Amino acid sequence: MLSTIFNFRYALITWPAILIAVAVGLMLAFPGQTWWLLPLAILCAGSVLIGLSDLRQTRHTVLRNYPVAAHLRFLLESIRPEMRQYFFEGDKDGTPFPRDKRAIVYQRAKRDLDKRPFGTQYDVYEEQYEWLHHSIAPTAPLPHEALRTLVGAGTAQPYSASLLNISAMSYGSLSANAIRALNRGAKAGGFFHDTGEGGVSPYHREFGGDLVWELGSGYFCARTPDGRFDPARFADVAADPQIRMVELKLSQGAKPGHGGVLPAAKVTEEIAAIRGIPMGQDCISPAHHSAFSTPAGLLEFIAQMRDLSGGKPAGFKLCIGHPWEFMAICKAMLATGITPDFIVVDGKEGGTGAAPLEFMDHVGMPLRDGLSFVHNALVGIGVRDRVRIGASGKITSAFDMARVMALGADWCNAARGFMFAVGCIQAQSCHTGACPTGVATQDPLRQRAIHVPDKAERVASFHRNTLHALAELVAAAGLSHPSELRPHHFLRRASSDKVISLAEQYEQIAPGQLAADPASSPRFAEAWALSRADSFRRAE
Repeated sequence: MLSTIFNFRYALITWPAILIAVAVGLMLAFPGQTWWLLPLAILCAGSVLIGLSDLRQTRHTVLRNYPVAAHLRFLLESIRPEMRQYFFEGDKDGTPFPRDKRAIVYQRAKRDLDKRPFGTQYDVYEEQYEWLHHSIAPTAPLPHEALRTLVGAGTAQPYSASLLNISAMSYGSLSANAIRALNRGAKAGGFFHDTGEGGVSPYHREFGGDLVWELGSGYFCARTPDGRFDPARFADVAADPQIRMVELKLSQGAKPGHGGVLPAAKVTEEIAAIRGIPMGQDCISPAHHSAFSTPAGLLEFIAQMRDLSGGKPAGFKLCIGHPWEFMAICKAMLATGITPDFIVVDGKEGGTGAAPLEFMDHVGMPLRDGLSFVHNALVGIGVRDRVRIGASGKITSAFDMARVMALGADWCNAARGFMFAVGCIQAQSCHTGACPTGVATQDPLRQRAIHVPDKAERVASFHRNTLHALAELVAAAGLSHPSELRPHHFLRRASSDKVISLAEQYEQIAPGQLAADPASSPRFAEAWALSRADSFRRAE
């Protein structure tokens, strides 16, 4: 018994108990002279009480074996990400964004010097290293204001979109002040702000920046009491001139194929009013849409959104999964004659939304693979000239933009890049409500840290300086506009003794080739054969 009591593992219980007994004895023996022992006795009593509680609890085995002392483990574990980020990680090896990628956003947002000294830190002979071919005869860079693309040329209200815009992030996932700063920055910089599927909030409207209204499976802001699509409500909201395009969300890179639930306890009166949902009930975003069930039905719904919005460009966003499902949409385009005005391809590396680990790590197609697939499929059925493509997924620099534009993107959306511009420090506590910078929280005390005018200016500066860097990259390649970038402009070291271009990595299909002779394309033939315009199910 004594060996157990005086075991080192229990020292923070037994020795404080002995000290308490000694202190009490001395205070009783020498009253008035040993008052200074009282704080020591109280401290020791706290250690004893904590230790006894640890011994009685059954949830943590380490606390039962190492009472009191094991709390140090939990403390160190809680600050492990910060310790790694601030003291141990290199400029190139942080995740999900390395330090140098975050630093370039901060510097461009603050208009600080964004140059680097003494050469690249990359091993340029390492596998996966990538570079852009430059020209001996570079051109003059375009002003950043000229880097735009026209979406919905055949609609009643076409929109000239910047080549860099704010990707979908809902009010609710981001704080009111973060939404305000993003939209005010979008207004100042002349680019759009995607609302996310949480709907159009007053904070999106406050400063008048261009909006793309994203409509998810919950149809927030445009739903009936039982959660179905309400055309009249949709038309009413979409009539707002601040909304420039309407976007249907099929899936997102962070958790494709997975719905979402905002528990009733977190549904405030404000969120209920914005989304059009009842108080006291869970707010559910189903994994699938109730307004359509077939590829042809999807396109008819897109056409309905375009009509109800008064002829604004209408499209959809998705992360590519089964290849034959997108091919089914392509076949439906040919069968119905309906094409979306745009498609946003979200890569599985997208990740502002909290998601189950399995979905975040292993479900969905990465951006470059999905983007190349979508671009070539549209080229192959002969509709690429009518459909613009947006790309989103871990885009923070001009090189990131140039690379995806070479693979078929007409413009880029960024979420976490703009979060960095607002003040995000990649604490990765977005899902806890305890964001240390006030970006991803609904805590009014935390979000007051965001000074909207200052952060809005940083948002606009990040956008402007990144587009300036893109213009310089394009000019260095001897091109006039980013739309001229092609896969053969980019090289990748596939192995120590082999370099390939993105054109070699991703098969490039000829205009109309898929519709005319699908068997001629090894990459697309099987998916084409398995698809059908009237169903998302695999054809057997």
